[in-house]
Amino acid sequence: MVGMSPLEMARSIGGGLLSFPVTHFDANHDFVEDEYRAHCSWLLERDVAGLFAAGGTGEFFSLLPAEVETIVAAAVAETAGRVPVIAGCGQGTRTAIDLAQAAERAGADGLLLLPPYLVNSTQEGLSAHIESVCRSTRLGVIVYNRDNAILNEDAVARLCDRNANLVGFKDGVGDIELMMRIYAKMGDRLTYVGGLPTAETFALPYLEMGVTTYSSAIFNFMPDWALAFYAAVRAKDAATVMAELKRFVLPYIAIRNRAPGYAVSIVKAGMQVVGRPAGPVRPPLTDLKPNEVEELAELVASVSGSASRERISATA
Repeated sequence: MVGMSPLEMARSIGGGLLSFPVTHFDANHDFVEDEYRAHCSWLLERDVAGLFAAGGTGEFFSLLPAEVETIVAAAVAETAGRVPVIAGCGQGTRTAIDLAQAAERAGADGLLLLPPYLVNSTQEGLSAHIESVCRSTRLGVIVYNRDNAILNEDAVARLCDRNANLVGFKDGVGDIELMMRIYAKMGDRLTYVGGLPTAETFALPYLEMGVTTYSSAIFNFMPDWALAFYAAVRAKDAATVMAELKRFVLPYIAIRNRAPGYAVSIVKAGMQVVGRPAGPVRPPLTDLKPNEVEELAELVASVSGSASRERISATA
């Protein structure tokens, strides 16, 4: 199955908002494919630039390799070529290579290469890991810079020189100086993706550093609001962006910050409160407490009416 070239994929995702669907589980934490596909179909009714299957919001870290391939194949089948599908990929180098090749078999258009499992390494070691994955597949690769896998601008440049299919850079660090050094050195050689938790918070300042898109977890349960917010960011409408940060994003973050791992859990809680439940999170994550779900429901209700959507859309 031949999909987009790496460059086509990179250009496509840089032009709009990115969808990172949750992964649906039943009460026994088993994947529920029909509900996942229905959710992807619902999201694809909106104008998104790419769908990331089995990414961080999709609980990649808790999935078996075979489950990742199944989830990616389901996303590919549901998108039917309408938007690129980028598959989560990571763990140790050998496992990451297997996942990359499985994603290619499943029909994905690209890979989001998450940090390797647990260990810290040097720039040379991280580069060897990334290059091994790039050379194992024809798919375009987006490297996720965060946690124990933080590249500097020189390492990024060397990797790009040696691997034509390394076409994207997702920042999950929030180091403005580092991001600026990378952008200044690489320019439009890469597509840049905002990847800090609740990326809407940082979207407007990051736009000035060439980061034209970001991963919106909120899109899972408030897709119309998320698209309107993205339009305001791209229009550099600072007044609207700040108003929506105060009205929804910052109160949302206040709930998210109450426990480690809630960056994913709160998204599934959001799905629950809008009547599109996706099941529990898998351990070691924990679901929001009932009172927190109720608080989130009140917050979502305060901004999710048609009048609210029309108001933000009119100013974007």
